[in-house]
Amino acid sequence: MIQQFMSRQFLTFLLTGGTAAAINFGSRIVYSFWFSFSTAVILAYLTGMVTAFVLAKLFVFKDTEQSVHRSALFFVLVNVVAVLQTWGISLVLAFHLLPAIGVEHFVDEIAHAVGVAVPVFSSYWGHKRWSFR
Repeated sequence: MIQQFMSRQFLTFLLTGGTAAAINFGSRIVYSFWFSFSTAVILAYLTGMVTAFVLAKLFVFKDTEQSVHRSALFFVLVNVVAVLQTWGISLVLAFHLLPAIGVEHFVDEIAHAVGVAVPVFSSYWGHKRWSFR
């Protein structure tokens, strides 16, 4: 299992996922002008998820034999788990852990960045196994 994380495909996944994560992160800042932090995290995740699907289909898992509809369905299911990870970690950090350790500046940004980074491995495994097999 560890070998699949030491492949060119995983590196490409990290690059495309990093692009989607940057879009996720940036869009959360924009969404925060109109929505609460919690809602902005979810909306940003959806924005990043659409970006991630397109990039993964084009560059990472381009040889999949599944239909786009089936891939999209599994992609959404895998991302339901990932968004719960992102949302939960972001909120725990922003409202509990970071304030408890005295962090006062860029709390939302730090919390969201960590929340976005955490599901990298579970997402790759899920997409490889189900979304784009």
